[in-house]
Amino acid sequence: MKTLNDIINWIIQSGLLVWLFYFGFAVGKPFIESKIKHAKTTQEQALWELALQLAMTAVNSRVGKNISGQEKFAEAVAEVQSYLTAKGLHIETKQIQVAVQSAYEMSMLTPTVNPNEDKSDTTKKTDPVLEAIKTAPNRANKLTLDKTVEAKG
Repeated sequence: MKTLNDIINWIIQSGLLVWLFYFGFAVGKPFIESKIKHAKTTQEQALWELALQLAMTAVNSRVGKNISGQEKFAEAVAEVQSYLTAKGLHIETKQIQVAVQSAYEMSMLTPTVNPNEDKSDTTKKTDPVLEAIKTAPNRANKLTLDKTVEAKG
């Protein structure tokens, strides 16, 4: 018992306890900060996904309305902003506008119109990238073509 008491006294008097506390704090602080940063990132990601879902719903609900696109956009932004505010969540208006614009572009219900496209030419409805892929020389295509020639021959 005396030995245990002497060891505890030595730990306190030598400063080992203070050093252990400092070392634990120095090692633990970055770990805790990384956990806090991860939690904030996860929370922001979930909030962004919620904003995108709300924007998609707002855009899809305005597809058939007979109002201008600017009015639909403004109403959708206001609806998403009011919902998030009512739930106690805060996102900047510019980010909500980006989410609504993204939802508009991703929505299958909204028509895609290219303003530079000639309306009278209906023969050019193909994707240029798809055409380039089809016409580009491709080793895999050559291999499959060679096999079909060998099989036929």
